[in-house]
Amino acid sequence: MAGQPDDMSIIAAVVGGDVDAFGQLLARYETAVGNLVAAHVPGEDVAEVAHDAFVRAFKALPGYRPTAPFLNWLTTIALRSCHDFWRDRYRRREAPASDLSDDGQRFLEAALAANSREEFDRLARAREAREVLALVLDQLAPLDRLVLTLTSLEERTVGETAEMLGISVPNVKIRAYRARLKLRHFLKRYGIQGGDNA
Repeated sequence: MAGQPDDMSIIAAVVGGDVDAFGQLLARYETAVGNLVAAHVPGEDVAEVAHDAFVRAFKALPGYRPTAPFLNWLTTIALRSCHDFWRDRYRRREAPASDLSDDGQRFLEAALAANSREEFDRLARAREAREVLALVLDQLAPLDRLVLTLTSLEERTVGETAEMLGISVPNVKIRAYRARLKLRHFLKRYGIQGGDNA
């Protein structure tokens, strides 16, 4: 990016009163933030949550300290926006099983009938499994959901997850363990054996 100002120069301009300079940071990082948010919230909510993340970043910019790359700081803010999205959704959630579509119901019935772990794994790779996964993840507290998504689905390390969410490594381990227990309980309630014991 020869000839373009670096992040710190843009941040200094914004903090100094040049509000329009924030547009350069937006243009530079909107794809990264959009992709991150898209991995954590439903597609129809991505634009709103990403917008919220940038509004928060703009408001918090005077407090940014360059101890890590700007994108790391922005990632933490975006994940907090995702967390707040799910916290709000968690407060308003309805009874889970009745919300399944016909495809989801068929998947659940097939999973219930599966005679082996291999058969369940095969079914879990089906398109309909995404809906069941979303339903199961909706049972978790918002921060537990993010921890489980980052560590288990995105295969981030405990350290990376702790840094991204701004919490301690032991807290990540406890939340991931607790989230897996809750998921197993939910799966057992519907007759799906979710694998090894915790």
